[in-house]
Amino acid sequence: MSQPNPIGYDPKARVHLGLFYTGVGPQIVWTDPDAAPHTHIDTFVRVIQTLERGLFDAFFLGEGLRVRENRGRVHALDVAGRPDAITQLSALAATTTRIGLVATQNTTYNYPADLARRLASLDLVSAGRAGWNIVTTDNAWTGENFRHGGWLAHDRRYERAGEFVEAARALWASWDTGAVATSGDDESWLRPGGARSVERHTDLVRLRATATLPRSRQIRPVLFQAGDSPGGRDLAARHADVVFSANTTYDKAVAYARDIRTRLAGYGRAPDSLRILPGTSVVLGDTEAQARERAAWIRREQTSGPRAIAFLEQYWGKDLSGYDPDGPLPDIDPTPDELDPSRGTIPIELRTGKLAVIARWRELAERRKLSIRDLAIEVAPGHDLFVGTPGQVADEWVHYVRTRAVDGFNIVPQLIPGSVDEIVDKLVPELQERGAYRTAYEGSTLREHLDLPPLEEPA
Repeated sequence: MSQPNPIGYDPKARVHLGLFYTGVGPQIVWTDPDAAPHTHIDTFVRVIQTLERGLFDAFFLGEGLRVRENRGRVHALDVAGRPDAITQLSALAATTTRIGLVATQNTTYNYPADLARRLASLDLVSAGRAGWNIVTTDNAWTGENFRHGGWLAHDRRYERAGEFVEAARALWASWDTGAVATSGDDESWLRPGGARSVERHTDLVRLRATATLPRSRQIRPVLFQAGDSPGGRDLAARHADVVFSANTTYDKAVAYARDIRTRLAGYGRAPDSLRILPGTSVVLGDTEAQARERAAWIRREQTSGPRAIAFLEQYWGKDLSGYDPDGPLPDIDPTPDELDPSRGTIPIELRTGKLAVIARWRELAERRKLSIRDLAIEVAPGHDLFVGTPGQVADEWVHYVRTRAVDGFNIVPQLIPGSVDEIVDKLVPELQERGAYRTAYEGSTLREHLDLPPLEEPA
């Protein structure tokens, strides 16, 4: 039975949509003959312009500070190719007029004054359409790129993230809204006292800086945060305007919404000051059966034989390349060591206790006669899917949004550009017919697209 609604029912609530162009990982079926060149600028332009035609709130780019690895070697099976998000989005700002531009940027391996300046630059050149997806990193393999070799423990990375975001917000607020001259008759371009220095002196963030740019049309970039741990939820409740989650099944979404809104209250924030957009994927078909058949094909394409072997290698800690992916699970015992985190994709909570996990997998595979590849398809992490006809998915999304379990979804496409075209051409019209999606952009900034309350000074 579904849990009670977190804050009631809103018959006028509308679905907010973003699209996360991952740029790395198994989600993208790059082997599809109709797949566009994933890292080509023409593909980025085509996708974002299609999304703007579909009136999406935002286009998201991930960040890749190091190519993913498996047991110390480059993992060459997944799509790889993440340009610097701020650079890429600055270029895409010139090809669009309304859609929001969200850059994933890391607080562990950046500096607050520098990143705040670059994000403010994107916000200015896009006329107030920028967003910052705040992420942290705790794994040593990324840290090696920065001579840190891990640098921060899992919990402390959220401490640094909080101090980092506070410093960035102080820098964006350090220029008054009316700081810049509006007439040639003014005595100076910058009003005296219109810009102030910012200082922070802790063991995690140290700076003394003066922002170099005035405020944008939306005052500062919209803050996004993805993370489901207690530390991540607290960071979102304290600072974020939008939060991602992996909780897309309805009851989990309701429980997550309730928890986040409780944490918001603890920081003196109103329930409506934060948008919840869980990450998900969509598979559409003319019939439900066709959609489910397509979903099964996509999942199998995402989990090739070599990728299934590489997935198990992370848990066994051994070279399993000699095993047949369409055969039974390895008949050798795994190493007792902690899981290899070199690819950066293993959740913290699964890096220990792997022997129990593998025991459960063996029981599952034996009971259901699963091959290595079948098992990987069954248990490898991935986004929960919405599968069905455009009308079925639209009905489900309207239910989620109007019962306030979520405010919308951040979609991870599997086929580029096919998945994007289908959502815009088939799903969006169904949402519009139900009065649950805009029929035109009603504002010009990302903050306005998300229907977030206006910022009060200081930001």
